[in-house]
Amino acid sequence: MRALLLATAALVAAPVAAQDHSAHAGHSASTQDPVAGNEAESHAHGASANQPAAEHAVVDHSAMDHSTMDHSKMDQPATDRSAMDHSTMDHSAMDHSEMDHGAVPVPSSGPPPRALEGPRHAADVIFGAAAMAPSREQLALENGGFRGGSFMFDRLETRVGQGEDLYLWDAQGWYGGDIDKLWIKSEGEGAFGGAVESAEVQALWSHAIDPWFDLQAGVRYDLEPRSRAHAVIGVQGLAPYMFEVDAAAFLSDRGDLTARIEAEYDQRITQRLILQPRAEIVLAAQDVRPAGVGAGLSSIEAGLRLRYEIAREFAPYIGVDYEAKLGRTADFARADGERPDRVFFLLGVRAWF
Repeated sequence: MRALLLATAALVAAPVAAQDHSAHAGHSASTQDPVAGNEAESHAHGASANQPAAEHAVVDHSAMDHSTMDHSKMDQPATDRSAMDHSTMDHSAMDHSEMDHGAVPVPSSGPPPRALEGPRHAADVIFGAAAMAPSREQLALENGGFRGGSFMFDRLETRVGQGEDLYLWDAQGWYGGDIDKLWIKSEGEGAFGGAVESAEVQALWSHAIDPWFDLQAGVRYDLEPRSRAHAVIGVQGLAPYMFEVDAAAFLSDRGDLTARIEAEYDQRITQRLILQPRAEIVLAAQDVRPAGVGAGLSSIEAGLRLRYEIAREFAPYIGVDYEAKLGRTADFARADGERPDRVFFLLGVRAWF
């Protein structure tokens, strides 16, 4: 009977000895190092083997205080940084201003001597100087060496209105280069079947003062109504918004000072159909009774011309024009039996050569 009780006690003690006591006093050692934890566990089991089985059965692990455990001495495994993902790192906040990128310093000396060897034009080595000479001459003509000329009838028209029907011409031509030119201008009008009412010719030297305007100076000679010479100074060119402007002051050989300003604008309706507004004003510093001109704003003229370019050099047009004499000039016209203002219907041609 005693042998049976001893065998039963041995069977009960064997499972209890096999329990995991790593959470006992040796728990901190097991969490620090797996090897040290195993050794502590083996000692714990060795110690528990000599204790009664009933003592192990009543151990309460939930009441254990883990707050005093020192985790700072735990052995952390080495981090493998080669496996880190850098694709999500934000480099925009990094300051690269102090980084040395190894900039190459600019040499302070001039070009190497070899750069000055050989012919003046490198193309001569490949094509020969004789073959390149015509091209260089053409380049010189296109960049300041140009010489040429043109002549234009800006207005050559019939003017039909109240009273006599008139004809009018306004022509100008030039010869020269890009900077300096000689200009010849002429304009006048007269009645069909009658005498020429006014006519003048100008010879002007023109010098470019910027890409858009030329300064002009020279002489003007009036053929009608009375012969008279004038000194001329003015400007001609393209104002902002593509207005063509011709403004000049005239000082006659008798000391009379007058001025004339003309402006026109080409409004393209199609590539060949063009509407051109045009305006002209005449001013005088004093009365010039033989010429029928009064002091101040002497006269104004405004018109519209619609032309069709059969060719770029030849364009017939139709239009309407209003002309009015003002102030003292109007008084002189009335005294001579003339109307101070008139409306004309126009039929003309614009051509250049």
